Amino acid sequence: MTSPAKLRRSMLFLPGANAAMLSTAFVYRPDSIMFDLEDAVSLREKDSADCWSSMRCNCPFTVTSRQSSVSIPCRLRSAGWTGSSRPRRRRRHPPAQDRHGRRRQELEAEVERIEGSCGREVGSTKLMAAIESASGVVNAVPIAMSSKRLIGVALAGFDYVIDMQTERGDGTELFYARCAVLHAARLAKIDAFDVVFSDLNDDEGFLKEVDLIRRLGFNGKSLINPRQIELLHNAFAPTQEEVDYAKRVVAAAAKAEKEGLGVVSLNGKMVDAPVVAHAQRVLQLEAASGVRK
Repeated sequence: MTSPAKLRRSMLFLPGANAAMLSTAFVYRPDSIMFDLEDAVSLREKDSADCWSSMRCNCPFTVTSRQSSVSIPCRLRSAGWTGSSRPRRRRRHPPAQDRHGRRRQELEAEVERIEGSCGREVGSTKLMAAIESASGVVNAVPIAMSSKRLIGVALAGFDYVIDMQTERGDGTELFYARCAVLHAARLAKIDAFDVVFSDLNDDEGFLKEVDLIRRLGFNGKSLINPRQIELLHNAFAPTQEEVDYAKRVVAAAAKAEKEGLGVVSLNGKMVDAPVVAHAQRVLQLEAASGVRK
């Protein structure tokens, strides 16, 4: 039996220039902490955000957290950043297909260069793609398949609805985008992350949205406030009934494996590899969050 993938239910975004938030976020035990160096940081704070984020990533406590359970990705500056307040001049672009292929090659070369300069093993740095526009949603599959470094794709709801000339509502405006991004992620065998729920005073609405994306199949959700972490983790936790059944499935599969059987029957139902994988994930969620309250 294979081990279940790493849990990434909660991805907490933090402004890279906010030293206090960078220092205390680990207390809330999110699965991932995203050091945001782009939208959450004003132009004049970009350099200080770089310094704070770099220092935080290399401090002993952060390294320990990374080695145990907390992932610490960084949302990097856009390609137009030049280190000054003046944006880089736009150039005439080749056709979209050639342009996207060239960008992927340039990105791969740049990451390899940085790995070499930092003494990291080439290929060890992982990436996550943010899908923020109609173009991104329509091209979700090639984006998700674009690099072996990708561990997930995240839908950015605010940017997307602006591009679609609508606004956040009951979720109808995101239905197609969620399905497209989720299917692309599953095809590429990487994680999918849902949008931020920005109304911090509406716990009922937040939990309703979490229940929807959990049933759709998303691995987790982007967050902007630590208050939402416990609510999210509890919503993703299995029920006691689900845990009990998962334990029986794993036990039956282990027995079948020992006896050299490919499939086994449990309570009259066939237990094959997908059923076992789901049971393992249920037990992984139970170990991380306990039973749903």
